[in-house]
Amino acid sequence: MATKKNSDAGFLMQGSILAVASIISRIVGLIYRIPLTSIIGKTGNDYYGTAYEIYNIILIISSYSIPLAVSKLVAARMAVGETKNAFRVLKGSLLFAFVSGGIAMCVVYFGAEWLTGTLLKTPYSVIALKVLAPVLLIVAVLGVFRGFFQGLNTMVPSALSQIGEQIINAIISVAAAYFLFSYGSRIGGVLGDKENYAAAYGAAGGTLGTAVGAVFALGFMVVLFLLFYPRFKKKLIRDHSRNVEDYRSIAGILIFTIIPVLLSTTIYNVSSIIDQMIFKNMAVSLGYESSQISQWWGVYTGQYKVLINVPISIASAMAASSVVSLTTAYKSGDMKTVRMRIHSATRFIMIIAFPCTVGLMALASPINMLLFSDSDPTSGYMMLVGGVAVIFYSLSTLSNGLLQGIDRLKIPVRNAAIALVAQAVLLVWLLLFPRLHIYAVIIANAFYAFLMCLLNNLALRKYSGAKQNFMSTYFKPLFSSALMGVAVFLIYKALYAICHVNSLSTILAIMAGVVLYFVLMLMIGGIKKRDIRRLPKGKQILAVLERLHLL
Repeated sequence: MATKKNSDAGFLMQGSILAVASIISRIVGLIYRIPLTSIIGKTGNDYYGTAYEIYNIILIISSYSIPLAVSKLVAARMAVGETKNAFRVLKGSLLFAFVSGGIAMCVVYFGAEWLTGTLLKTPYSVIALKVLAPVLLIVAVLGVFRGFFQGLNTMVPSALSQIGEQIINAIISVAAAYFLFSYGSRIGGVLGDKENYAAAYGAAGGTLGTAVGAVFALGFMVVLFLLFYPRFKKKLIRDHSRNVEDYRSIAGILIFTIIPVLLSTTIYNVSSIIDQMIFKNMAVSLGYESSQISQWWGVYTGQYKVLINVPISIASAMAASSVVSLTTAYKSGDMKTVRMRIHSATRFIMIIAFPCTVGLMALASPINMLLFSDSDPTSGYMMLVGGVAVIFYSLSTLSNGLLQGIDRLKIPVRNAAIALVAQAVLLVWLLLFPRLHIYAVIIANAFYAFLMCLLNNLALRKYSGAKQNFMSTYFKPLFSSALMGVAVFLIYKALYAICHVNSLSTILAIMAGVVLYFVLMLMIGGIKKRDIRRLPKGKQILAVLERLHLL
């Protein structure tokens, strides 16, 4: 029993490490998007976001599922003491990454004009997209090393490289955007289109940061592997297993492991491209000005999605860390541990997702004013209408990883396909109502995430037998978040009435909300001592809370 408890604590600890790294990375990403948006504007955000959407979907097709597949294969071999085969998985995966990443790089670089101009009606994004093309090869190789370490059940290398990558990205993106925006402005002045060329080159500066950050992360992981290799070599020497897999069979297993995950994540994420394609093409046919369409999409991709992706990234981190431990428990037939870990991961995500959702909705306009100096009511209403997507995306992202962990790889693919078709139909129908314009995209996007999490969780329950405790997983976080949301809104209004300073009022209201939610959850038993112990530095946090008589 003690071993299982320790194992479960370790599972949540590893998930927490990646979750904390994701939060830090997203916060850094959010912070640098503030000056980046100030430099390149909403139009530049549209160009940056369009290039990034194309890059992201090609990345998913070529290499996004590599870390997950590698970690799964390495974990399975290390669990039975086959260290040599685990190392062969690493070498075979590196070759696969060079091939898939190289092909993706060529497709994006040479097809950039068609992808941005013909497909998505945003031709000025082409410069930013070409800058991103080499990153596809770098990230593919980087993913292999991250997956290898995750397969050894350590998330620290991935977490550190992720944080370092984002910090470098932030610094280079802002600096490059500033200089290239000015350069683009001079070129545009000569060509008679100063605004668009300035925004296009500024967006390219933003994507240059992504490239430099990826190079740093790969260098960091390679150095870390070289330092780790002498210790790993001792395990290789002690491995006397006769079953030595050839690279052809490893490649076959890798491909067959990647394909279901690939299809799932591709369909899961292609919705963004489909949203943009349908929205921009229909908006033009409905008579909207191209400048207005660009402004709406710039806010949607550069403000709304940036904000909601911060809490969603926690679910992505938990999903990544869940696969290895769930695969190990599932392969050994320990269904009790499987159900316990599914319950723990889901509850952990809901404790985070509910307050983030409510907080973003309660302070939608003040947050946009604070971060982006954007007082346009449309920007605030986007978050108010679509903030609930945080909960649905968190659940659907996590449940994708959990289903993959119990070897139900085809189910997320099927569910994503069903949700994608339903979303596209709903979006086309909603766009026929002129006043909805960009809100149609937000509503359809939230519906897609809702349908995904519903179908995925029904499948999880069917194939694992895992059932959530409704009170502890959903009701208590929702109840505490609702009270916190009302309080935060009133606190902001009161503070703003006194000082008339949005930044101070918003920051103080958010700080009050964090404290209030945590206290409410402690009071109603939504967070227990064992939950706090499982967090990084959990014992120290627990000691402080006990001294404050909150436990």
